[in-house]
Amino acid sequence: MASQLSRIMRPDDANVAGNVHGGTILKMIEEAGAIISTRHCNSQNGERCVAALARVERTDFLSPMCIGEVAHVSAEITYTSKHSVEVQVNVMSENILTGTKKLTNKATLWYVPLSLKNVDKVLEVPPVVYSRQEQEEEGRKRYEAQKLERMETKWRNGDIVQPALNPEPNTVSYSQSSLIHLVGPSDCTLHGFVHGGVTMKLMDEVAGIVAARHCKTNIVTASVDAINFHDKIRKGCVITISGRMTFTSNKSMEIEVLVDADPVVDNSQKRYRAASAFFTYVSLSQEGKSLPVPQLVPETEDEKKRFEEGKGRYLQMKAKRQGRAEPQP
Repeated sequence: MASQLSRIMRPDDANVAGNVHGGTILKMIEEAGAIISTRHCNSQNGERCVAALARVERTDFLSPMCIGEVAHVSAEITYTSKHSVEVQVNVMSENILTGTKKLTNKATLWYVPLSLKNVDKVLEVPPVVYSRQEQEEEGRKRYEAQKLERMETKWRNGDIVQPALNPEPNTVSYSQSSLIHLVGPSDCTLHGFVHGGVTMKLMDEVAGIVAARHCKTNIVTASVDAINFHDKIRKGCVITISGRMTFTSNKSMEIEVLVDADPVVDNSQKRYRAASAFFTYVSLSQEGKSLPVPQLVPETEDEKKRFEEGKGRYLQMKAKRQGRAEPQP
């Protein structure tokens, strides 16, 4: 089963340099994934449901997309477990003047089907038919790996971003930023819960502000580490999206983004962590060439610890890229 969305990129989709926001692309990726997974989960007779986004695996922004280009987003279901759906999404950009096409993004998303009658009830997923037995075995390995990683992220749920007075340039406090958003009907699914794509777009906006404040140049999203959705966000909630710099290499910046939801109209529920992720940005010159970024100066013990953790993630991903680039014997 596969589906495709296409849309031309408008000026309000891009930054001042004409590059399409990473959050805009993430939102389109999630829309394509939601359509195909909801369609599949309702392909058999039974209780009707809507597929809710649970996790987005790491996605790299392979090539920038510009105003006037057409984004072609294609989605395909590659694995199903009893209660979840894995969707692979590819994004191609097309210059409609020249006909040139290029791959800009690849992403893997995980959805769970929630009953329309009871949003806390997760339904069973109709199985897919695999052309090869190896496909099912490989999918099961990916499912178990992401399940384990989701569990490992929950220990960070109590962590919060605290404001600071008169911070020095190049420190964590200097560039950290927050955005407050009241969840309205246009942000939500049929359930009255926020679309995952809306949340990801807001997260990318905050990460972009942090990166721009730190290096004071044009910046673009280079990659997004796994985005974990810890809990649903209801219509009427006030959400706070907070971002802080965690690590800098010579030409990249890692930014941690945390999403907290405050159910202001429901006194029975306290503020809670709804989502978290790491975004990587690069600094660009006016000609679109990569620039060195100012080095982050961690001050507190927690900031130094986060810096070393970010360095570990950076070196691990660098080693993976170099391994893929090496010619096979």
